[in-house]
Amino acid sequence: METLAIALLAFFATGWFVLAGADIGTGMLTPWLGRDDRERRLVLASFAPFFLGNEVWLVATAGVLVGCFPALEGELMSGQFPVLVALLTGWIVRDVGLWSRGRGPGPRWRAGCDTAVACGSWAVALAWGWLLAALLTGRPYAPATGPTAVLTALAVAALFAAHGLGFASLRLTGAPYERARRLVGRAGRPWQSFALTGVLLGGLPLGAGTALPLAERAADPATLGLLVPALLVVTPLLVAVQAWTWHAFRHRVTRPSYL
Repeated sequence: METLAIALLAFFATGWFVLAGADIGTGMLTPWLGRDDRERRLVLASFAPFFLGNEVWLVATAGVLVGCFPALEGELMSGQFPVLVALLTGWIVRDVGLWSRGRGPGPRWRAGCDTAVACGSWAVALAWGWLLAALLTGRPYAPATGPTAVLTALAVAALFAAHGLGFASLRLTGAPYERARRLVGRAGRPWQSFALTGVLLGGLPLGAGTALPLAERAADPATLGLLVPALLVVTPLLVAVQAWTWHAFRHRVTRPSYL
């Protein structure tokens, strides 16, 4: 059961980085990809159908961590508290910007919401880099400090942005597409960049997991025997819904429809 619990944690965490990394990376580059109100709305529409479904993977990751690895969750909550506050703050700011953009009056309101989306996305990406700097060194009990933390945070944020560019080159049209394609590069197909950055992003939680004492921090066998089978039943449903969503919205965005 411990092995299955670890596999489920790795599966959900990897799924979140690969899938949500697309909307976070695109959100980080919204001001550059979209130069005016209509173009920015087009950029947001490219990932609007996905971001709520992608967040379910992070909730599932947290649920597995709390239920199956409570000792490790306690260490993370106490040791990485400043990092988690930064992560949640960025997440909330980004989502507020997304939900509020079409509900206020005038271009200034929309510009403020676009800024919230971009800044919140950067905060989430940098916070994950800060957290991974500690986890990859097997130190969940204290935030990473020094040049290593800074360089890791910047490198992870850059990887999120590159993943978002690959996603944008698959979803956008017009001038925003041309800007994304210019940075991704015209050699090869757009999905190749997205696949490469997806593999790199997916490797981050796997690398962090190998550095953590997951087996030693697992819950007791009775708890795992109750939770793991339930998760095994729910997981295929989550995957099926996610696959349907990506299939239903597989076409490029041609107009600035939003939510």
